[in-house]
Amino acid sequence: MFGIQARLTCLFVVIVTVVLAISGTYAQYKLAHELELANQRLRDGVLTRLQTSLPSALWDLDKAKVDNIVAAEMLPPELLAIRVYDTSVGLFSGKRRNADGTVLDANGRDAVAGTATVADLAYRDGDQAGRPLIVGRVVVNFSRDRIEARLAAEIRRRVSEVLLLDLILVVALALSLRIVFAPLKQLRDRLHELATRDSEEVDELPEKRRDELGDVIRGFNAILRRVKAVIARTREAEDEARGAAQETAQAMNELRQAQESLLQAERLASLGSLVAGVAHEINTPVGIALTSASVLKEATEEIHAAVMAGAVKKSEILRYIDTAGESARLIMNNAYRAAHLIHSFKQIAVDQVSEARRRFELREYIGEVVSSLQPRLKKTRLDVAIDCPPDVVLDSYPGALAQVITNLTLNCVDHAFAPEQEGRIAIAVRPRGEWIELAVTDNGAGIPADLLDKVFDPFVTTRRGQGGTGLGLNIVYNLVVKQFAGSIAVHSVPGQGASFVLQMPRVTPGPELPAEGSPPA
Repeated sequence: MFGIQARLTCLFVVIVTVVLAISGTYAQYKLAHELELANQRLRDGVLTRLQTSLPSALWDLDKAKVDNIVAAEMLPPELLAIRVYDTSVGLFSGKRRNADGTVLDANGRDAVAGTATVADLAYRDGDQAGRPLIVGRVVVNFSRDRIEARLAAEIRRRVSEVLLLDLILVVALALSLRIVFAPLKQLRDRLHELATRDSEEVDELPEKRRDELGDVIRGFNAILRRVKAVIARTREAEDEARGAAQETAQAMNELRQAQESLLQAERLASLGSLVAGVAHEINTPVGIALTSASVLKEATEEIHAAVMAGAVKKSEILRYIDTAGESARLIMNNAYRAAHLIHSFKQIAVDQVSEARRRFELREYIGEVVSSLQPRLKKTRLDVAIDCPPDVVLDSYPGALAQVITNLTLNCVDHAFAPEQEGRIAIAVRPRGEWIELAVTDNGAGIPADLLDKVFDPFVTTRRGQGGTGLGLNIVYNLVVKQFAGSIAVHSVPGQGASFVLQMPRVTPGPELPAEGSPPA
């Protein structure tokens, strides 16, 4: 690919060559025209002189005079031959020019080159009436060699001039353009180095020039210094950003560990609250059973003493039977109640502690979860309704599901209703093919619009400073999305309650098994 210098040189050479070619062509045309005019004048002059001098000599048959006239006219080198013909005897006299330039007598057998011009010879006084009389003719052969040689020499001279001028122009342009392109080449090399190498390895250009190129070089050096400064600041900023990124990553790792610790603490706190509530709830039936057993023991000791004394009355036996029957009934009822609470608590507690997967009937399991929450619910004026079709069996993680239902229910208790406010919490399940839809709905205060999009974010709570951690719904979201491979959405109108709707497959997929079917629209 030609550079600018080569293209400029070619352009100037072409322009000069074209101008000189046009000028030379015009000069060549003008010279050829002048030579043709001179040759025409020569032909006309020779013929005129021959037509003037030859007729009288030919009329007198003066051969010597004719030879002298012809020899005199043969002096110009353009004449190749002059032959004079008489009307009666044929060739009367003639001269021809040899190849070496010598002039010889011509005869009728000689082949003469050149352009032949024929003219009649008229003798004016030959007729009695004074009319011209044709006494012969003259044939003159003219040569164009000198014209063509002159034109060829002129062409060679013009071509030599053009080539010499082109050579001088190329040398002059090479020397003159070098003044411009040499510093431009240095500037180009420095720019290439700046683009491909570290800026510290690129040296500044010398600033000795005091012309326009010197201004360009000084501008380049200023840009180079600015680039070096920017790169230095950029590297410092990158080092600082790298350090900040490491600190951020460490902080994020610590935050993640803290969040996991808080999530674990939240689950353990929930389990601890469940333990405390169940323990308090079991205390009443166990106390009644203990009191009834104590009453039965005292009545048994009294009747035993009466039997040993042999003074047992019928009324005492009947009273003992009544006391024993009532005590047995109280002991059985309260023992059954305590056993039911212990069974529900044991199943829920084991499920929450372990991540075991098993098949379970959903309606029964929701009832057990709600029963485990009774110690907390009985302190409120809320009614919890369960609407779930029978025989809905899940193959999933019951502990995680218990955590979800517990957090959603207690979220309603803590945030939707004021203390001592009556309300209703509905847990509804609807089968959707291979999926189920579980909705926890309340008719409480609802969720403010500015918090509706952030309720599942960690540490978002409306009870900051009142025991709310803001992790309950975040735990729900993570369990539903990550462990159950489902989805959860919230709908709320302030003052009209809130509804949390989750969709999950009946068979929770494993790490290598996708969920069957697709979630309902």
